[in-house]
Amino acid sequence: MAVTRADSSDLRVVFNKYASVTKEDQSFLSYDDFVVSFLQLVDKDTPPDTVRQLAAAADTTKSGLISFDEFRSFETMLISPDYIPRLAFKLFDKDKRSRVSFSNFKAVLGATSIHTKVPFNFDSNFLKLYFGQNLSLELGYHEFCQLLQSLPTEHARQAFSSCDTDQDGSIRAEEYVKLMKTIRGFRLSPHVQDHLLSVAGGSPGSNVNFAYFKAFNQLLGNLDLMEKIVTTVTDGDQTKDITESQLLREAQTYSQITPLQVSLLCQLCSVEDQTKGTITLSDFRQLLPNQQHTFDQIEPAIQPVVVKETERSDIPVWKRALEPVYRFSIGGLAGAAGATSVYPIDLVKTRLQNQRGSMPGEIMYKNSFDCFKKVVKFEGFRGLYRGLLPQLVGVSPEKAIKLTANDTVRDLLRSKDGNISLWKEVIAGGTGGMCQVMFTNPLEIVKIRLQVAGEMGQQARALSVVRELGIRGLYLGSRACFLRDITFSGIYFPAYAHLKTFFGGDRGQLNPAQLFAAAFIAGVPAAGLVTPADVIKTRLQVVARKGQQSYSGVIDCYRKIVESEGQKALWKGAPARIFRSSPQFGVTLVTYELIQRLFYVDFGHRSKQFKSSVPSAKPTKPLDSAFFHLPDHVGGYRVAHSAFSGVESRFGIIFPKTK
Repeated sequence: MAVTRADSSDLRVVFNKYASVTKEDQSFLSYDDFVVSFLQLVDKDTPPDTVRQLAAAADTTKSGLISFDEFRSFETMLISPDYIPRLAFKLFDKDKRSRVSFSNFKAVLGATSIHTKVPFNFDSNFLKLYFGQNLSLELGYHEFCQLLQSLPTEHARQAFSSCDTDQDGSIRAEEYVKLMKTIRGFRLSPHVQDHLLSVAGGSPGSNVNFAYFKAFNQLLGNLDLMEKIVTTVTDGDQTKDITESQLLREAQTYSQITPLQVSLLCQLCSVEDQTKGTITLSDFRQLLPNQQHTFDQIEPAIQPVVVKETERSDIPVWKRALEPVYRFSIGGLAGAAGATSVYPIDLVKTRLQNQRGSMPGEIMYKNSFDCFKKVVKFEGFRGLYRGLLPQLVGVSPEKAIKLTANDTVRDLLRSKDGNISLWKEVIAGGTGGMCQVMFTNPLEIVKIRLQVAGEMGQQARALSVVRELGIRGLYLGSRACFLRDITFSGIYFPAYAHLKTFFGGDRGQLNPAQLFAAAFIAGVPAAGLVTPADVIKTRLQVVARKGQQSYSGVIDCYRKIVESEGQKALWKGAPARIFRSSPQFGVTLVTYELIQRLFYVDFGHRSKQFKSSVPSAKPTKPLDSAFFHLPDHVGGYRVAHSAFSGVESRFGIIFPKTK
């Protein structure tokens, strides 16, 4: 996925903001500009060697400066799905030849904090398996990734062997604690650090064997997977008690999880109350590292999770009681904005659909454009907005009901993991369409009669139309309206939801342009396919003029239209309907979602939200708000911080710094 033209423009603005070096009329970032000012990974007192090591990831020409092209290339790299190992590869590729030599590997690893405290044996057979017996081979990206994945485990093995002076396969507990805090400190939460000795044997005089040591290190590397297993067994309930047997049964699905790892996990979770015999998801959360080395980590820490009612008990009752008012309000505002933006197209569509007959003398408008011109010519510009007022009056409850019903039913039909199947999405959308008809039908019959009155030179008012029709008359054509709206919403809302995912909505919030594109595209098939139902509804709701065909119901209308005008007549106004409905729903849904973000209210519903995996974090506001305090990362999904943090927390590649 390449950086678009717009992204390049934004990147240029940010680049110029931080670039302090000018050379031959070109701007450049110094290493301090890039690492300290822009990325804010370290402060100005950090050792220069660390700054050089970090900046090397972007300085592909080894010039000591970072050009705009290098800056853009760095941000583009962050868009790749494997951006963390790619960044690590760039740090080790000191010669910038897309190859890592042994000397480069040794130089970079030797500069890390962990190597300084517990030196890695560069003469080991482990490295000779990768770089060859003479250490002369160079590793490409994929080979390097395999080496890097095994590196923490090998370093731990070497550290254990160096402490095992008696060569009996065990080390003293106090040595074990010191070793773990040194080589695995970046993976240990405060809870784990506090209880390392307790779980290891409980006293300084006890010993820790290699099997235990290796299993514990593997457990730290598998914490993300273990979180998935615990969440599955507890159904996401933070307080549900589970036994070691239940956990072990679920863990058998994953070959990398051993019984000893499960046993260690349960010991760590219940170390403060060993009589309980069970653990909870809340207990497990204490094992997750605080990421003290990760500066504002965003991407790896954000994942879709199910937020249940039991986790939202802090929501006041009065706030939940205001939810209908809240949704009706934003639905009405969004609907009014959408309806006003495309009302002239709607009027043209109605005039075309109401044309009856097939003889030249019976046809007033040739096409949509001809209709538009004649309305402006004979009725003026204001004629394009005939019937707008009742449309705006009725659109608020109509859109509020449609949007709220769809959202509510979707929440009810979601599975425990927050997902929803396609057929359930169709049901939710269809329910929204069905619920809106009680407002849509009266609204549209008044609007249509006002729109058609203009072409006959008549002056009609909404109230007079309502009095003429009466309560029963306001629901003329309601069956056709049900047919149209249920089908439309059943198609539209699932399409819109999946298009949002296609545009990247599963990573966070979409921008307004992406929202509009998703809403617009979803409207094309939905609006086009229900045109026959819309034509029948229009014919039933408009009073037939003298000499025009009249209809007694949906089936009668369908039969007479086909017999007298042909199948094509059922698709009259289809282009106008598509060009009206698609942009209207585009404006409506963009307005709806943006108002929700602007006036965000958490009503505690079970839905997929973006939540940090850090134990102390709570479900957040929409994802974009989490970026407000970050530096100006506009490319690469703004994950520069998490990329460097991922290199540290996943592989232990941590350089000395003061921050």
